[in-house]
Amino acid sequence: MNGDLKQKDEEQRLTELADLAKGLSHPHRLKIVKILAELPAKNQCMVSSIVDQLPIAQSTVSQHLKILKETGWIEGRIDGSRVCYCIKEDVFAIYTKELEQLFKL
Repeated sequence: MNGDLKQKDEEQRLTELADLAKGLSHPHRLKIVKILAELPAKNQCMVSSIVDQLPIAQSTVSQHLKILKETGWIEGRIDGSRVCYCIKEDVFAIYTKELEQLFKL
């Protein structure tokens, strides 16, 4: 039974790692993460600020933000009629640690 539990735990970790990787699998999503990561700590970014820095429509930016949120990279907070986004705390450390464990670096 312990082997089954260990395998399930590893499968869950690999699934979570794959989700994080999926979040970064498009150049515009990488750029969005870079924009948010360059903000001062505890700062958030409005969608319009992100749109201004990318050569794509707001609806496309919103789709990319949705994927980043679903895959665990960002979180959003509603502020009146606007949504503010920021990088989830410790996501870079978690991603790096999981990659290191996967490849035994």
